[in-house]
Order: sequence, then structure tokens, then C-alpha cells
Amino acid sequence: MSRRALRRLRGEQRGQELLGLGHLGLEPGPEGPPPSAATGRGRRGPARTGVSNRFELIPAEESEDEPPSSEERADAWLHERDATEGNSEVAVAEETEGDGHRDGEEAEQPDQMPSLSNKPRKKKKKRKTRKTSAEETLEDNDLEDIDGLLEKPEDTNGLSQNSQSGVISDSRPLLYVEHRNLNPENELKRYFGARAVLGDQRPRQRQHQHVRSTWLTTPKNTWPRYSRTGMSMELLETRRGVQYFAFKHHHKYQQLQFKFLEAVESMNLNNIVMLLEALDPYHVDSLLQLSDVCRMREDHEMARDFIEQALYSMECTFHPVFSLTSGTCRLDYRRPENRSFFLALFKHLMFLEKRGCPRTALEFCKLILSLDPDNDPLCMLLMIDFLSLRAREYTFLTRMFQEWESHRNLSQLPNFAFSVALAYFFLSQQEERSELELSQAQERAAQLIQLALIMFPSVLMPLLDHCGVQPDSRVTSHSFFGLNAQISQLPALTQLTSLYVERTHSLWKDPAVMAWLETHVHEVLRKVDAQDPLVQEAEHKRKTRYQSAPRNIYRHIVLSEVKEAMAALPLEVTSQPVMGHDPLPPLDSIISYTRPERTNPPSSENTLSLFFRSLLPNFNMQEDIRHDGEEEAGAGQDLNQGVNRLMAAMRDMLVNIQFQEPPRDDNPEGDGDWD
Repeated sequence: MSRRALRRLRGEQRGQELLGLGHLGLEPGPEGPPPSAATGRGRRGPARTGVSNRFELIPAEESEDEPPSSEERADAWLHERDATEGNSEVAVAEETEGDGHRDGEEAEQPDQMPSLSNKPRKKKKKRKTRKTSAEETLEDNDLEDIDGLLEKPEDTNGLSQNSQSGVISDSRPLLYVEHRNLNPENELKRYFGARAVLGDQRPRQRQHQHVRSTWLTTPKNTWPRYSRTGMSMELLETRRGVQYFAFKHHHKYQQLQFKFLEAVESMNLNNIVMLLEALDPYHVDSLLQLSDVCRMREDHEMARDFIEQALYSMECTFHPVFSLTSGTCRLDYRRPENRSFFLALFKHLMFLEKRGCPRTALEFCKLILSLDPDNDPLCMLLMIDFLSLRAREYTFLTRMFQEWESHRNLSQLPNFAFSVALAYFFLSQQEERSELELSQAQERAAQLIQLALIMFPSVLMPLLDHCGVQPDSRVTSHSFFGLNAQISQLPALTQLTSLYVERTHSLWKDPAVMAWLETHVHEVLRKVDAQDPLVQEAEHKRKTRYQSAPRNIYRHIVLSEVKEAMAALPLEVTSQPVMGHDPLPPLDSIISYTRPERTNPPSSENTLSLFFRSLLPNFNMQEDIRHDGEEEAGAGQDLNQGVNRLMAAMRDMLVNIQFQEPPRDDNPEGDGDWD
């Protein structure tokens, strides 16, 4: 800073202090020496009496950080003493003395004139504008920094960040969930642009403000107005920094649940619809059941809408402490009240994946897994690798494998054995990485894919078949990857391999991936021919570790509806009824309330009646049974009506059966010549 600027700055401070520090809420300091003695110079600048804004001349840095100097305190004390005595000539003398000690350049400055004119105002405006432009520059820089921080944490290619944002993202918990990644519109905006996704939704949303804003779903204006449904969430306990919550059904919601179960047992869809329309439009289990019906009828838009309404209803009942993003909130699947939330999240995830939003689906998968990571009731570990690869979150998948392999044995699952190797291969193809990182990723990918092929040889041939690739003769003729590898494996392992191949075969169709896989398949065959002990060890593990699958794997297969995996389910699963609102409930469920016994239970139907109902959904033997006091009198008549209905249904079935006649040859005798 130049000497002239310093002199001007001191003059402004002194002109400001002549207004009196008492008016600013400050008290004068102790009496000090004259300013000329303190500074070694004479007094500069006249007392400014025409200042319209007394805060305008205070520099921001000095007013906040620096206390007033001894020179300023002396000036303020002298000014107040003169004002008290009523001697105005002292100020004039100071002005004259200050003008005598000025330099030639200082005498020409217009901002030091004692009178009020347009020039000082012009100078003030210039100074103010200069200050405002500096502040705007700082604000612009801050906004650019904020935008950069918002863009850097998300890396669609799975690259590790060396910046501060990358360090923060790596230091977060593995199952940390971000709110912005729960909205599929954010992902669609990155693909197609905001204008193509939003369209004219914003003006419509401003017209209706009664819808509550939530994180899991975006409420629609066409939904019914939400009111308390009789369901809430309570905090059960807190252990080691982990909070355990549970949904609670009050008396009103319990009655709705009983009526819903009766509607399901009646096998009449209209009863569920009437329950939603007449009693509660946000009954969660009814919405889940109707979603399944709409999905079977291929009305996917309505099915997805029902799931979103169920999630919206449950999020409105969250406990104030319950957090979706912390990863420390738990829900016990053994409680029937909590299962609806798990199932709604899972079905919403499936719709997102089919909609083309794998990054959002991955975030919901992490959310479900964080609710009960130890038990994993829906077995999200069988899906999280596929979603990570589709979303190109390779770093997340490799990090999960490194952190959980020691206590969860992820390498013993076929999906993780192959997917992690594929993730390392994709990382080795990224040119943005250094040569050292690329070589390490290549070595790790080669090691893991060979271990996966040795441990699960039955995956290769179905995978190549789904990809439409014909292997060479050496692979097809070898017994290690042949048909014997698929027939000899246990049913539990068949379920896992079928599920993985059906779900992820599209990720292996890349020619570069197939060339890489072919190289290591031949390397594995070389080890098999050389009788590597690793091959025999893997065979022993396959025979001992996959005797039977746990119940959560069966539940995952039923919810995923993968045909090949469902065909491999055991009889104990397929023989029991599977309800859409509660598939395969845990055997150790925690029941908080029970359904009361009905006074007039419906008469049980025989096996033949159930058989005809499976063929003819409209058939109902008990349709005309009276429920009043005439039951005994009309018992014989009801029996006859039931028999007549049964015979009519049988006649209809026999009439509709048509046998196709074998084709007749125009020349029945034939020529008799086969040579």
C-alpha cells in the first residue's frame, strides 16, 4: 500500500471519529498525547461534518479485528471535550493547522474538503462500488467452489478422487446414503437434461402445496390427501451408537390389518379396493398387494404408483431421530410391522432398475442393507454387485469386497466372485489412472477371475450361452466346464449361479470382456490339467458348503422372480403359499398383536373346490350361502346349489377342452418305398 493511500486512510478514520464515538456505542479511551506527537506529523484533514452515513468510512477489516489506536482515542477525547465546552473554534484551528501540514498532492484531494459538495459523494460512490465489486468477486469464487464440491464427490466412472471431496467420500461409511441419489429425476437429468425430464411439472407443483415433501418418493398431486393412518415409529433402544426402531400399529390400523387379511383370504380383489377407497387410501399392505396385481396385468405405471404411495405413507410416520443416510438406524425384519417397509423399498428398487436408473437403485439397495446388515433379510448381497456394475461404481464394489471379505466371506458367493473380478477389469481399462494403478488392477482382475472359474466352473457355459458365444473345442470337450459340472453341483449352488447368470449376463457381452475371459479360461484349464491343489480344494468346498440355502436367499429369489432360479427352489418352499405382502415370513417372528378369532369362520372348502377355483377364478361354491337365521332351514338347498355349481363348472371345463386330431395323409396306403 502506498504512502498516499495510508495518509488518506488515516484521514478518513479521523474524520469518522470527529462524529463522536459515543454515538457509535463506544467509549473514549484514556487521555493520551497529541496526535502530532504520536505520529511524528501534523494533524491531517479537516473534521468532516457533512457525512451522511457514519458507518460508510469504517474499513471492514479494522472495524472488526483492530482496536482503535492511541491517536484515534486522543482525537475522540479532544473532540468530545470541545463539544462539551461549546468551543467551536478549536475544530476550525485544527482544520487550519491540518491544511498547513499537508503536501501538495494531499491539498488537491476533493474528499478532504470541509464543506459538503458533489465531489465527496462521487468519491464515496466510487469507494462503495469498489468494495461491492470485491465482495461480488469473493461470492462468485465461493459459489464456484461450492459447485465444484457438489460435482466432485460423484464419479460416474468409479475413479478415485485425489481432491478433498474424494477424501471425504472415502472416509464415509460404506453404506452411507446420499439424499440426492434417492431421487431418480436427478439421474435422468444427467442422461437427458432437466428440460426433457421435468417438462412442465414445476408450474403444476406450485398450484398444489398440500403435499408433504419427502426423500424416498416425489408426491404427486393426483394422490389423495394424507392423514394419520394409525401407524407410527418408535425408538426401542440405542446400543453402541446404533439406534433400533420399529413401526407400531395402533388400534385403528390393527383393525384395518384384520380387514385386509380377510380380503386376501376371500380371494376377491374388489374387497381390497373397497378397503382403500372407503377406509384408508394409504394402507401399506393393500397398496403392495394391488401393485403386484397391476404388475401381473402389465400395468407397470400403476404398479409403481402404488409402491410410491406406500413409501410416502411410511415416510410420513418416521421418528424424528430416524435417518436414512447415517447408516446407524436399524429395523428388525422379525417384526411384521417392519416388513412392509423392506418390501416396499425392494419393489421400488426393482422398478427403478427396469426404468434405467441403476445409480438410484444402488442407493436404495444400500439403504435396505443398512437397515439390517447383519441378517440381511432380503439378501441384498445377491444384487448389490449387479447394481454397482450397472451404475459404474467400481470403486464402491471393490471397497465393499475388501472390507467385508474377512467377516462375510463374499468370495463364496458366485455373484461376488465374478463381479469383483469384472470390476477390477473395468478399472484397468480407465486411462485416467496411473500406470501403477492400471497394472495393479490388471493383476488383481486376473487373479480373481481365475479363482472364480475354479470355484464355480458351472457358471461359464450358461453365461456363454446367454451371451450367444460359442466356446472353442478345447473348452467344450473338457470335463471341468462341461455338463457334468452343472449336474453334479448341489441345488443351493444351482440357485445362486442361475440367479447370477440370468441377471448379469448382459454385462459380459462386451468383446473386450470376452477376450479377457477367454484368456483366463485357458489358463484355468492348464491348472486343472496340471492337477493344481487349488482345484481340489475348491471342489471340496463346493460339496460341503452349499448343502442348503438360508431362508433369506429363498425370499430374495421369490421377490426377484427370476424363472431359472425359481425353478431350482426346493419343494418345501414351492409347496407352501407365498403371500405378496409377506413372502416367507421368518420362523422366529416377533408378534406384537394377534388376530382375534372370528365368531363365524367360513366353512372350509374341499380339495375339489380349490382345484376348480384355481382353474376358474370366478367359481365360488359359497356364493349363495345365507348368513342369517335361515342357515339350518336352507342347509339342504345350499348343498344342492353347491353341487349344481360344481357340476356346471365341470361341464364348462369339459366343453372347452378340445382334442387335436392327428393329421391325415392323403395317401393312406403309401407307396411303400423307403429306399
